Amino acid sequence: MAKKNQTLGEFIIENQDSFKYTSGELSRLINSIRLAAKVVNHEVNKAGLVDITGAAGDTNIQGEDQQKLDVYANEKFIQTLTKRNIVCGIASEEEDDFVAINSQDENNQNKYVVLIDPLDGSSNIDVNVSVGTIFSIYRRVTPLGTPVKLEDFLQKGSKQVAAGYVVYGTSTMLVYTTGYGVNGFTLNPAIGTFYLSHPNMTFPEDGNIYSVNEGNYLDFPLGIKKYIKYCQEEEDERPYTSRYIGSLVSDFHRNMIKGGVYMYPKGSRNPNGKLRLLYECNPMAFIAEQANGKSSDGYTRTMDVEPTELHQRVPFICGSKNMVNKVEEFMQKFGE
Repeated sequence: MAKKNQTLGEFIIENQDSFKYTSGELSRLINSIRLAAKVVNHEVNKAGLVDITGAAGDTNIQGEDQQKLDVYANEKFIQTLTKRNIVCGIASEEEDDFVAINSQDENNQNKYVVLIDPLDGSSNIDVNVSVGTIFSIYRRVTPLGTPVKLEDFLQKGSKQVAAGYVVYGTSTMLVYTTGYGVNGFTLNPAIGTFYLSHPNMTFPEDGNIYSVNEGNYLDFPLGIKKYIKYCQEEEDERPYTSRYIGSLVSDFHRNMIKGGVYMYPKGSRNPNGKLRLLYECNPMAFIAEQANGKSSDGYTRTMDVEPTELHQRVPFICGSKNMVNKVEEFMQKFGE
């Protein structure tokens, strides 16, 4: 039973037996992510004092400008996970291909692969707005002791064994699930320890916040346009409040606590959607479902989508269950 003010380390040990697999690697893996998150948090919090903000001068596989903190966070998470010899492979939003770890070593019995968005919303760093890290963990499907393969990463979201995010904001929180509910831990910066502050997190079934970049309104499918107008009508409990930060972690975190729906639909400029299925949508969908929420592309459950490539994009609608149901109702009625 989750106890408030319990440390993350104590929580992991106490709940290890409830994990689907109890050999200890998953616990050590969560601990490694915790360590890397603290290192990145330290750098994020001094971003205005050192030369760590702004563009790094490169683009990632999606053709987006990499921020210096994107590169830094990517390196730190890969280094931490690699040095602790816990995972057999890592895929990052910032890397063209997956990274195999000791994959030629027949004695390598590591079972897990990690997919990660090292710094979600990093373009907000320069203006001191919350950013985050998103991670997703799977058991490999290829035999132990053999080189990790693409198929180990291209698994449906329903196969995840753990997922979570870190939000670097007014306080730094690590929120994660291993399929037994969602718990949030807040970092005490004075001693560098995460404490359980938000046990058993759940989405309210209804909410009054809709989160979408309305600057793209003309590009949205008709169903989304109609839903936005529905949110703005003065009727029943409406109009709803529009809140959009532009950092998925921050928008999701607020909506889980207060009740709301996040939408990033497809459009003519992003015909397949904008967010990445493996690094953003699947882990957030897993957390949402474990927190009594829901996630889909407007028609299909996010975690039922069959991945075909590492950097696949999909439309994403996620949040309070009744609000997502209503968006789906509008999409099915009015379509594209």
